[in-house]
Amino acid sequence: MRRSLAFLLLLGSVARAADPDPASLYVLSTAGSTTALHAGQPGIFVLSIQTVSGAHVSDDAPMKLLLSGSGPVQPAKAELGRADARPVQKGSGPADARFEVPFSVSGRGQGAVEAKLTFFVCTETLCARQQKTFRVPVTVE
Repeated sequence: MRRSLAFLLLLGSVARAADPDPASLYVLSTAGSTTALHAGQPGIFVLSIQTVSGAHVSDDAPMKLLLSGSGPVQPAKAELGRADARPVQKGSGPADARFEVPFSVSGRGQGAVEAKLTFFVCTETLCARQQKTFRVPVTVE
């Protein structure tokens, strides 16, 4: 009995060890975000989640994007969820997510859009909560 229990415990730890690092299952990008503009012009903050083959962003678990601005930068929305993300289809699998959030500026100078993203990335064998922070500098002339 003890040998069977020890074998099962060992087998369970080997199976968990075979799971990939959740951070290797996706790429986050702010490409397309406005980084320079003139006073009075609108800008846009873009954040996309691109999963690798065999992984997906969970549709069942919470997804939250918290935004704030510094300097003259002010995002149009401070908290976004799954409904605010645009689905980006990748082949026949589940869609990835892309946020596009407008921001305004109230003068000239250096500022930034600061973001905190929480989501779950999943495969057939795991589903892991991920939390990442970003800072996109913005120059207002």
